[in-house]
Amino acid sequence: MRHQLAALDADVVGLQEVLRLDGDGASFDQASLVAEGLGYEIAYGRHPDALHPMGNAILSRFPIARSETRPLPAGGTDERRTVVFAELRTPHGDLPFFSTHLNWKLDEGHVREEQVRFLADAVFELAPPESSALPPVLVGDLNAEPASDEIRFLRGLTSLGRRRVYFADAFDLVGALPGYTFSRENPHAAPLREPNRRIDYVFVRGPDDRGRGEPLSARVCFDEAVEGVYASDHFGVVVALAT
Repeated sequence: MRHQLAALDADVVGLQEVLRLDGDGASFDQASLVAEGLGYEIAYGRHPDALHPMGNAILSRFPIARSETRPLPAGGTDERRTVVFAELRTPHGDLPFFSTHLNWKLDEGHVREEQVRFLADAVFELAPPESSALPPVLVGDLNAEPASDEIRFLRGLTSLGRRRVYFADAFDLVGALPGYTFSRENPHAAPLREPNRRIDYVFVRGPDDRGRGEPLSARVCFDEAVEGVYASDHFGVVVALAT
């Protein structure tokens, strides 16, 4: 991953299932290892009751002015998911950036519906529409296909809880579909025998009236092995946005 991340040369990166171990004489910080020498600041967070020492991270070439982590609703399941927020000081204005990871099971769409409603509220609170900041960006492994109610809600195509929002799905607008990010071509994913799906996203609440946040390009990344090894069980998504 570090090799491909260096080649990608992205300004901001959202990561999920990032391992961090500390205590009892053991220390391991996966985000720092991945970002080492690449000029990134790091915001990291995980659920306080997480069953595993993994969380979400944001890597930024811009200064991180503040950050926080919020637990997502679990919907009665034993999964402990979060969203990590960071406010980034870019030359074009402050950028509110969110990295998240939703419940994974195919039959837990009802839980993901709760989670996307929570995310919409969090974005509205931390990046209010009347702010002069850049349009907020929400990225992550949402474990849901574009036709699902939870993704349709984020895209403004259906209501949940008598509420409707709108975020632009960058890949849907300017990427080459189908854009699978979970693929049986990936040997890390193949053993699960799940169908090929596009379940990783870059959303932006934009463009604004100045054209900021307009998706300019989008493509799948990390979809090739380096020395026979894939970076993850998921492929990534890289997007360029107007500033």
